[in-house]
Amino acid sequence: MAEPIRAVKGMNDILPPDSGRWEWFEDKVRALMRRYGYQNVRVPIVEPTPLFVRGLGEVTDIVEKEMYSFVDSMNGDPLTLRPEGTAGVVRAAIEHSMLYEGGKRLYYIGPMFRHEKPQRGRYRQFHQVGVEALGHGGPDVDAEVILMARALWRDLGLADVQLELNSLGQSHERQAHRQALIAYLQAHEGELDADSRRRLHSNPLRILDTKNPALQALVEAAPRLMDFLGEASLAHFDAVRAALDAVGQPYRINPRLVRGMDYYNLTVFEWTTTQLGAQGTICGGGRYDGLFELLGGKPAPAVGWGMGIERVLDLVQQQGLVPPPVPPSVYAVIPDAAALPRAVACVEALRAAGVDVLMHAGGKEGPGSMKAQFKRADASGARYALVFGADELAVGEVAVKPLRDAAAAQVRRPLGAEASWAAELQHP
Repeated sequence: MAEPIRAVKGMNDILPPDSGRWEWFEDKVRALMRRYGYQNVRVPIVEPTPLFVRGLGEVTDIVEKEMYSFVDSMNGDPLTLRPEGTAGVVRAAIEHSMLYEGGKRLYYIGPMFRHEKPQRGRYRQFHQVGVEALGHGGPDVDAEVILMARALWRDLGLADVQLELNSLGQSHERQAHRQALIAYLQAHEGELDADSRRRLHSNPLRILDTKNPALQALVEAAPRLMDFLGEASLAHFDAVRAALDAVGQPYRINPRLVRGMDYYNLTVFEWTTTQLGAQGTICGGGRYDGLFELLGGKPAPAVGWGMGIERVLDLVQQQGLVPPPVPPSVYAVIPDAAALPRAVACVEALRAAGVDVLMHAGGKEGPGSMKAQFKRADASGARYALVFGADELAVGEVAVKPLRDAAAAQVRRPLGAEASWAAELQHP
């Protein structure tokens, strides 16, 4: 016998009943997006490698270490499995002139790929929900996307989720801060770890986001970008904060919050929790006004966020909020093969009327014993069993037997008129 083929390490199957939690979460997300007026966008999983090199930055961890990149064997094109969603959405907006008639509010749900060590909350194939508000430059939309995430936490019933804010200002302000930061770090170069020394001149801002405990005191004393922001950047940040204050949303200003991509400017934020260990960020994003031009489009403002579905569902489970599986309304019991044609016709009519029906599946030798079928009907969680017995079929009827209410009586209903009694079988 051949050796079984297994899934790629870090790329996980999502099986029932876990897949039901994913569907429940995705339903919550889609309902939220409708309330806020965001439309779904779907972009390819494979994109040209230069899209991410140019868009995310050559010296980011994602581009340097984590991308699944390859050369197309047919034409030699460099391609990459998308490691994040924003660059592809902006590419699509440029390619299809989506902002010609004004701004767009978009969202996506789908898999992303990063080659990193699999661990809790970090997988090589992971899934994100993302929102992108394109063509909107005001602080009102910054606050809107932040509050969208808050609304999702509420819809899911989550607690212990905190908001952190920062402003990265504009490029000339970051450049002034960068020079001061490099000078400070050079004066303490002997205290830096190898990764920080490598980033010292290429991307010193990322050193502020180090997770190395030995560097925390050094980072805390570093020059703060907020001190280099001009009047316009500060006014934008103050307006975002005022909107959050107006709805009573608490937040913590974190001057070390820089995010992992080079395209961010002005507002950046993260939603974090203390219940997932070191991987405590469950949603993060900010404004990226320069990305359109960086990718070859006309300058356009934009703001958005990405949310790791695995992490959010992990938190849902930690807090005991996992929804129970939704059982079928009806389980169809088939006493013998002769009853099958009329049973199928009845079941299909009920399904067409909106009733969830699970029909018993028999084997080669027939449908099996009634006792076994009723045992499976009970295990399914269905509220009713439809029994296609010979006596009922002889008079053109089916028996409807309650499975969850011992006091309720079994009744008969006419075959061929399922639409008239289908509502009786719906979930309350």
